[in-house]
Formats: sequence, C-alpha cells, structure tokens
Amino acid sequence: MSFPRIKIGLYAAVVLAVFVLASYKLYRRGDSRPPQKDAVLIQAMLSGLTTAHYQPEKLDDTFSKRVFDLYLKRVDSNKKFLLASDVAQLRSKYQNDIDEEVKRGTHEFMDQTNMLIDQRVKDVQALYRDILAKPFDFTTEETFETEPDKANFAADKAAQREEWRKFLKYQTMVRISEMMDTQAKKKDKPLAATSVTPSTATTSEPTRTPAEMEAEARKRVLKYFDDQFNDLLQNDANDRLAMYANVIANTYDPHTEYFAPRDKESFDVAMTGRFEGIGASLQEKDGQIKITDIIPGSASYRQGELKAGDIILRVAQGADEPVSVEGMRLDKAVSMIKGKKGSEVRLTVKKPDNSTKIVSIIRDVVIIKETYAQSATINEAGKKIGYIKLPTFYADFNDNGGRSSADDVKKELEKLKQENVQGVVLDLRFNGGGSLQDAVEMAGLFIDSGPVVQVKGPQGAPTVLNDRDPRVQYSGPLVVLVNKYSASASEILAAAIQDYKRGVIMGAASTYGKGTVQRIFDLDDALPAEFNSIKPFGSLKLTTQKFYRINGGSTQFKGVVPDIILPDAYSYLDQGEKESDYPLKWDEITPARYRPWAQAPATDKLRTASQARVAASPSFRLVNELAQRMRKRKDDTKVSLKLTAYRAEQQTNKVESDKYEAAQKAAQPLAIAPLSTDLRALGSDTVEINRASRFTKNLNKDITLREAVSVVKDQM
Repeated sequence: MSFPRIKIGLYAAVVLAVFVLASYKLYRRGDSRPPQKDAVLIQAMLSGLTTAHYQPEKLDDTFSKRVFDLYLKRVDSNKKFLLASDVAQLRSKYQNDIDEEVKRGTHEFMDQTNMLIDQRVKDVQALYRDILAKPFDFTTEETFETEPDKANFAADKAAQREEWRKFLKYQTMVRISEMMDTQAKKKDKPLAATSVTPSTATTSEPTRTPAEMEAEARKRVLKYFDDQFNDLLQNDANDRLAMYANVIANTYDPHTEYFAPRDKESFDVAMTGRFEGIGASLQEKDGQIKITDIIPGSASYRQGELKAGDIILRVAQGADEPVSVEGMRLDKAVSMIKGKKGSEVRLTVKKPDNSTKIVSIIRDVVIIKETYAQSATINEAGKKIGYIKLPTFYADFNDNGGRSSADDVKKELEKLKQENVQGVVLDLRFNGGGSLQDAVEMAGLFIDSGPVVQVKGPQGAPTVLNDRDPRVQYSGPLVVLVNKYSASASEILAAAIQDYKRGVIMGAASTYGKGTVQRIFDLDDALPAEFNSIKPFGSLKLTTQKFYRINGGSTQFKGVVPDIILPDAYSYLDQGEKESDYPLKWDEITPARYRPWAQAPATDKLRTASQARVAASPSFRLVNELAQRMRKRKDDTKVSLKLTAYRAEQQTNKVESDKYEAAQKAAQPLAIAPLSTDLRALGSDTVEINRASRFTKNLNKDITLREAVSVVKDQM
C-alpha cells in the first residue's frame, strides 16, 4: 500500500512531546548537561510505537528476547564472527534486560555486542588473509553449509578457522567455475560473434591452467573480503544506532521501520518514482542486499532475469572486476548499482534455490507507459477474450492531473466491450499494490454499489470503504490472476471479487498476505524546540491500521486463497508476509453487509474442469517438476567443495532449467494481439508499435494465462 508522507497527528505529537520532556528531565537529573541524542531517539521512537502502532508491544522479557535475537541476526547474519561463548555471555547478561534498557533510553546490549564484533572482525581479518595465502585442494570430499540458519556459531577459535577455511574455499571455487565457463565460451564463440567492445576484445588471450585460475580466484576473493571488511570497519556510531533502532521497530512488525535522516532521503527518492538505473527496489536485510520488487517498465523488468527474492552478491560496472556488496550499507550498494542510461551493470545474484547467476542489465529509465494498464484480445476457438494487465495501483496522490489506475482500467474495459469480447482476464500477478482508493473504485467497475474493504485501527469500529456508484462497467465472465507477489491493494481487489462471487480468482496457493497500512511520522516535527540542537532524528514508518475483507477475515498473513489453484514455478519460494520476522497475525472482525453477485460462477464445476486440463498438460507437469526440483535444491543447502562435483551439479541444474524453458517455448501459442483501436492511435510510430508488440509477445506462451482463458470459455 502507498506510504503517504504526513506529519504526525496532533494527539500523537502531544503524547510524544510530554513523554520526551519527562524523559529529558530524568536525563538531566538537576544538572546542566545537554540531553543525549541516543537516549532521546530511543525514548521518542518507543513513545511513537506505544502511541500510534496498531498493536503496541509490552516492554517485557518477550520483547527483550525478540530484540536480542533479531539484533544478533543482523550484526552477524552468517554467524562468521561471534563465538558461541560470546553469544552465551551476551545472552546471560542482556537477553531479558533490553526492555529495561530502552525504558532508560540506554543501549548497553548494543554497545557490548559491537565491542565484541569489532574485536572478532579484526581477528578474522588476519585469519582470512592467512588462509588465502595458500592454495586450496579441490579434489578432496568435503561440504560447506550455505544456509546461515542451519549453521551454528563456532565453538572456539579453532572451529572458527575451519569454518572460514571452508567458506573461503567455497568462494574461491565459485570464481574458478565462473572463469572456466568464461574461458569455454571464448573458445566456442568466434570473436566476430561476441558482444564485447573493441576496447575489451582480445584476439589472443592465453588459456589459463587450473593452477593459474586457482591463484587468480584467491586473489579476487582476497580483494573481495578486503573491500567488505573495510566497509565493516567504517560503520560509525550513528550507523550502529540506526541499525539498533530499526531492529527495535522491526520487532513490532516487518513494515514498521526507523529511517535515519540519510535513509529517509533514499526512501523519499524511491517513492517519487524517479528511477534511472536497473529499476529494482532493494532492501538490506541480515547483511544482504535483496531484491524486493521489480519496477514495471524498468530495465530489469524488460530484461526479465532479475526476480524478487534474488540476493545481490557482487556488482560490476561493464567488464570491470565485480565488487562485493555483502555486508555493505544499502545506500552505498544502491550508488554502485545505479548509473547512467545506456551503461551496463553486471550483477552476480544468488537465487532462492541457492544457485548463482550473472545478470547483465543495460541501465535505463522506467518507460512510464509500461507501468500503466494495458489490454489485448485473445482469440481462442472462435471466442474473443479480453485481457488487462495491471502492474500496479497507481494514482496521482498530489492531485496534479496525473493518471489513475481505476480510470485507466475503466477505459480499457470500455475498449474491450467495443471489441465485443465475451469474457475478461484481469492480471494482477506481480502487482505489489499502491492506491487503496483505486482498488475500491476498480472493484466498483465489476459490482453494484456496496462495501469493498474494511479498515480498522487499534481502537474503535472499522471504517467501511464503499463503492457508491451503482453502475457496472463490465458484467460478463471474469477471471482474476494472482500469484505470491500480488500484495496489498491487489489482495483487496481479489478478495472483494471473491467475496461477492463476482468472478473466479486463479493462481498460486495464496497471495502475499500484506494486510496492513503504514504512515510516516517525522520525529523532528514531533519533538519540541528544546531538542533542535541535536536534530535531525529521522522518521518512523508505523503500521497504524489493518485491512479486513467484507466477509470479516483479514488479508494479513494468510493472503487470498484462489478459487482455482494452479501449479506455479515460484511455489518453492518461502515468500510472503508469513515468512518475515514477527508479522502481525491473521484475525477477523464482524462481516460487512453485502449482497453476492446474482450470476455467480459455478466455481466447483469450473475448478473440476480446470484440474482435469492441468493434469493432462505436459507444460503444467513440467512446472510441477521444476517447483519440486527447486524446492529440493533450496532445501539441500550443503554444497560440495570438490570442483568436479560442484560443476557437475551446476551443469545438471542448467540442463533442467533449459529443458523447462524449451518446453515453455514449445507450448501452443495464444492468438493474442493489441487492440485495433490502440494500433490505429499509434499511427506510424514504430517505437510505440514495437512496444505494443513486445507486450503481447511476452504473453503468447503464458500457460497460466491460457488456462485462465479456458476458465473464461467454460463460463460462456
């Protein structure tokens, strides 16, 4: 859902000011010492959380343990620095005391943890340099655990050295394998067929021996960790306090966050929609830079290989040597990934199934038209079906005459009616949400007037948001496509269509499950003038409300379960609200009063027919097999450190992936085409005509869309 930038409400501001002023008097204790910024920040933040959060936590031992566990996870995400004895020492002293610390406005736990981390970082810095000074033997049988959640903190320094030896050996092996692949491609591909520029092309690059590759790989790994450790050692007190404050906020729910002043500026830039670069939303979590969203119309969106859930390991500018971003601050990583239009960035990413891939992207600005609703027609066995793709619920929040997704979908429906379509598929896959008002208005295009969603704060009765327009823009057969990445406003619209029995919801086992509303509170606006000398403090993004379906159930945590569940290549991913740290749980309230659609689809009959088609489909069978293999690969987190075994596994994975892609390409194409009215409007503009063709070309082998079309036909 959108995050409007608002100033904190008067009541909450008064509460904050009174709380902080009372704390200010406590800090001063009768002397003239100025207030400590750390203490004021923690007290102000906790006051805001207590006053304005949807579900305030009790400051007790349970809260203390949550902060303890999450902070350790953030500062040593790979369990490579702290020893088991360090963790035991911290646990015995602080695990049940953090609640008392934050009440005092202090952070002894943070200070002691960082002191230990600093010492261990220096110890490990000498350790990895010593290990990398000697060649590795890649013929021995041993394995390395790549999943930190399955690893343990080292029992002692000897165990830590052994863990780092395997870790560095793994990093070196990955680079050797990449070099071997690159060398093999150069042998197989004539120079004239390569995509390298004259400045980077070589006509007689010598073939490297295995020993030379091993030495070069260790050299690269050494630089990789030297850069990473330099970043670690540059973290100052402000960085650490901001991380700690954010950990405290995150224990309330995953969408409640603290933004240091610098981070808030980055957030504001992201929300303005000015994206020049790869067009992906990034999040730093547990020491990793993770892709959270691919922006429709962006370079990443058009390139197609980067996906939400990917973890960026290294970044290279064109043909330059990749630079590690593991453990790097988000703002610094973003500055490396962004760049001028037309320049190349190569990202080494770790996929959710633990495989690694190098993704090359030519930076570009977002093509705004590709973020808007688009439609097409599909001709299937003499039937004409309308198709609408909605990438996001966009709106002009500043009332500057911009476009509205609800208005645009209304226009697309009108054009499809003029094309005499006999059914409509509305595609909300990968739609992460946006404007709540547009979701409500869009539901109204398909139903008579009535409630669409309920919004509830921590106290009082829920507010029911209604469609007040009795007109129905489209009354024919309707299928709504969703997947795990359909979130927030997408879930509100899908839930309303399902509750009214207005159409059939189809897709993955459930949608994302984000059923909460956030607001930005500026702490500088809330704090009184007495604190001007130590401002800025940053901002809080707080969860203040929850969404509820008109049937009374929340969309939070569980998401929306489709009427017809289809095999999905992403089903192996642990994505969704329920997989995050400390999500708010599902609950329900009193249903709203509403009247289901009179011509409700025969969902049970449609489901049975769909299941029969899916069971007989070779393409869907391959999707199921792919998901099962991916799940196995994701769960099998130990990798062999024997180079031949590792490369054999990588080759097997590539063969299976290629087999799936080949089968998808072999699927019977849909007869899908842009609307004739749209093509006439484009005239002779070849750029726009090509863009319209690209939109439909990417859909003609979409087996999920094909099945949605079949379900629409079953209703005719």
